[in-house]
Amino acid sequence: QVQLVESGGGLVQAGGSLRLSCAASGRTFSSYAMGWFRQAPGKERDFVAAITSSGSRTNYYEPVKGRFTISRDNAKNTVYLQMNRLKPEDTAVYYCAANRNMYATSSYPTDYAYWGQGTQVTVSS
Repeated sequence: QVQLVESGGGLVQAGGSLRLSCAASGRTFSSYAMGWFRQAPGKERDFVAAITSSGSRTNYYEPVKGRFTISRDNAKNTVYLQMNRLKPEDTAVYYCAANRNMYATSSYPTDYAYWGQGTQVTVSS
């Protein structure tokens, strides 16, 4: 089992940057693919980005391509989401999640077995 804890959220002006971190417990972090999702009030949880267990492949939601970067450090059991040129529509609670299929970069929440508690990102205009 993997426990995930997100951090790094906050309030930022449009055009600014934030870096989210997701720290995982357990010795098997490197065997999980990881993903980031977000959920705005009254909306469904949407895919943002995913990365394979080795970090060799990534996948992004089209509106964040070129602005967001997912990465991971398996030695630190941590996955990151660097968010640049933030827009008000990026405002949401951001969640990290772990996928037992280590080679996948799935965009489907149902493919992820473990979830963090979320961190709030608010982008002001």
